[in-house]
Amino acid sequence: MPNHTTPSTSVSIRLATEDDAETIHQAIMDLAVYVGEQDHAVAQMEDFRRFGFGPDAAFSCLIAETDGVFAGLSLFFPVFSTWLGRPGVYVQDLYVSPEARGRGVGEALLAATATWSRERGGVYLRLSVYADNHNAKAFYARLGIGWNENEHAHAAYGATFEALASRQARQE
Repeated sequence: MPNHTTPSTSVSIRLATEDDAETIHQAIMDLAVYVGEQDHAVAQMEDFRRFGFGPDAAFSCLIAETDGVFAGLSLFFPVFSTWLGRPGVYVQDLYVSPEARGRGVGEALLAATATWSRERGGVYLRLSVYADNHNAKAFYARLGIGWNENEHAHAAYGATFEALASRQARQE
């Protein structure tokens, strides 16, 4: 993806490289502290390097910079809508550094993420917001990204995930 610059805010956006793994890790840890989930954030820098780059990358990441300084990131992965029959993108994490907040970085990152998806045939963008993150909810609402009242996210982590995955092995 070519560098994308937003003239009104002088935000430059580029696709992350393996050399950005440490920056990505630090931003995610900072985000975890911001939302009060630092005790659950156990990812290591090497996890981002291992799973984010190469032919089988599990995610993509766009990095925003202002004047060559890290300003934020959008970490996302492709998804597919069986109802639409078209691909889209799921934004796992959107982070803007405290120094860059209020300067259009978050909007520029989401626009660049949507563009990345559209260039690959995507027609939608999804994301989740912590229930008590009212600032993020207001930000997304300003951009027209609405809450889907018909869906509730469910997840299996830790022991629940392991038990579910083990069911397959027991059935064979």
